[in-house]
Amino acid sequence: MQTLPTPATATSTLSLSTDPTIHRRKTRPVPVGNVTIGGGHPVLVQSMINEDTLDVDGAVAAIRRLHEIGCELVRVTVPSLAHAKAVGDIKQKLAATYQPVPLVADVHHNGMKIALEVANHVDKVRINPGLYVFEKPKGDRTEYTQSEFDEIGDKIRATLEPLVISLRDQGKAMRIGVNHGSLAERMLFTYGDTPEGMVESALEFIRICESLQFRNLVISLKASRVPVMLAAYRLMAQRMDTLGMDYPLHLGVTEAGDGEYGRIKSTAGIGTLLAEGIGDTIRVSLTEAPEKEIPVCYSILQALGLRKTMVEYVACPSCGRTLFNLEDVLHQVREATKHLTGLDIAVMGCIVNGPGEMADADYGYVGKQPGYISLYRGREEIKRVPEDQGVEELINLIKTDGRWVEP
Repeated sequence: MQTLPTPATATSTLSLSTDPTIHRRKTRPVPVGNVTIGGGHPVLVQSMINEDTLDVDGAVAAIRRLHEIGCELVRVTVPSLAHAKAVGDIKQKLAATYQPVPLVADVHHNGMKIALEVANHVDKVRINPGLYVFEKPKGDRTEYTQSEFDEIGDKIRATLEPLVISLRDQGKAMRIGVNHGSLAERMLFTYGDTPEGMVESALEFIRICESLQFRNLVISLKASRVPVMLAAYRLMAQRMDTLGMDYPLHLGVTEAGDGEYGRIKSTAGIGTLLAEGIGDTIRVSLTEAPEKEIPVCYSILQALGLRKTMVEYVACPSCGRTLFNLEDVLHQVREATKHLTGLDIAVMGCIVNGPGEMADADYGYVGKQPGYISLYRGREEIKRVPEDQGVEELINLIKTDGRWVEP
């Protein structure tokens, strides 16, 4: 088996540096409806609805809810031909009652007919190489011969080719979405249950697409275990660099769970790779309403400086020097300003952590003496006001600068 790369040698684009800027891996632009993945475009946020696609009204409402809170690409499941046809109705109703929304269709088991139908209605089709041509496992198998391996490869090509041609001729996109938990049996026998097997599975499908002059591809290699997910994406980036491929990568920790741990787990995987410059679109997979995923995505991107869609709050952890109830005041400031975008606001409990630690903030709210608050614009102290007027005067300062908008 091939030794998995360590983070320091994961791709040829990564190097140790004191430059704080994230230098993203260069990828080709892949248009998906009215958005673009890769090619230097902002990292795109996506999610997936829970509604049955046959419920056209319910699906339209769910897609709209996601899109209105910032989801830029929405995936729907199409387990049957009837579901695939229903997507056409969903697409039309969205355009008539709301606006066009970039849609992705999820196609799984033996999905050629389904994929060909739904390709007429969506902007991108996602296929899983481990399930697209289903191989029934043999319990007594001890090896895969080269002829058996090639025979299934030929079947995959024959099944995939019509979809590739359809998407190519329509100018649409495909996601080759490998899942660690659903690798094909021959990949398991050949490469083991490893990130290498995931990468080889993706490369097999990529080569078929390239042979048909189709390169509107996005690649994902998801796993429910963060270390496996990290190793797979790093190896994929390395292999693509070596092979001269520049396809965008869709990041995600699949089946991350719910609550705080699901968010931490997703951030550990997605955030780590984004910090290394790997990744062009993300989905946080929570066992919760899809709407709960979008804030997590934007928080990850904002924390890394890759998107700025909300206020960045800088606040000290509080100590014995703090001159006011920092937790309460931060909550008050956040509630008053959380609807704004593009601002950095610092809330500091004392002069020690004040001007120095908040030097990069647009505005500062600092405790300098008991009962009074000093308000800053950047490094400059603007005024000192009674503590009970602090939040109101901060808002007035933002208004004076013309950076306030009403909630």
